[in-house]
Amino acid sequence: MTPHHPIGVFDSGVGGLTVLKEIRRELPAEDLLYVADSGHAPYGDKSPLQIEARAVALTEFLIGQGAKAVVVACNTATGAAARLLRSRYPVPIIAMEPAVKPAVALTRSGVIGVLATRATLASHSFGALLARVGAATAAQVLLQPCPGLVERIEAGDLDGDFTRALLADYLRPLLARGADSIVLGCTHYPYLRPLIVEVAGTGVAVLDSGAAVARQVRRRLESSGLLAPAGCHGTERFWTSAHPAAGQELVSRLWQTRVTLEPLPAGWPADSLAIAAGRAT
Repeated sequence: MTPHHPIGVFDSGVGGLTVLKEIRRELPAEDLLYVADSGHAPYGDKSPLQIEARAVALTEFLIGQGAKAVVVACNTATGAAARLLRSRYPVPIIAMEPAVKPAVALTRSGVIGVLATRATLASHSFGALLARVGAATAAQVLLQPCPGLVERIEAGDLDGDFTRALLADYLRPLLARGADSIVLGCTHYPYLRPLIVEVAGTGVAVLDSGAAVARQVRRRLESSGLLAPAGCHGTERFWTSAHPAAGQELVSRLWQTRVTLEPLPAGWPADSLAIAAGRAT
């Protein structure tokens, strides 16, 4: 790998674009590759083996495209597959961690709420994060699974009545128990930040980890001598596992620039479960 190779990023769908945007802001010289696995979204209702299989398949694809590092821009995929990816591939694998620690440092009430998918909240990595935080603080961490929110965002409904009502149902129990910091434990959820502020009020802090991940990408590339030379103008390339026509407008809208959304190569991967099963060999 050389500094001129691109950075690969993947998510279950369009949520990882929130992380990609932070990486672009932090690293303007880097070429970026992004895969939205919208044909298999959402990940939150899939088994750990299914999520692991998709994560392996997409990482294989990005490395095949020359990626010098891979960012798992999905909390659910992080919980299911980050350890496997790091053990299997020689490139830096940068994954998500919900911003629980910053929220604990920020809270005044001593109560924080975490919005995430069921799979993220049930993952080993999230449990380990809570154990580390719990050992260092007396703050109360309230967990709120949010079924249906990813689907609304994938459908492009960021501010409709149904999305607003669904989000309010998830926030009210946290606010009623005194939460003054809300952690967005899914990369899709930052798109709902205006609605969260509308429901929770401006006195409640809303935190995500996109910027922190972008800084970690910089640190990992610097330590490996893989940062693109200053003065380069980075490019982006986008793929989807769904039909491109179905996501073209949404990705362009969220990226705030017209993009070309390409399909993953036909038959890719031929058998993602088999690719994941090959981890033991």
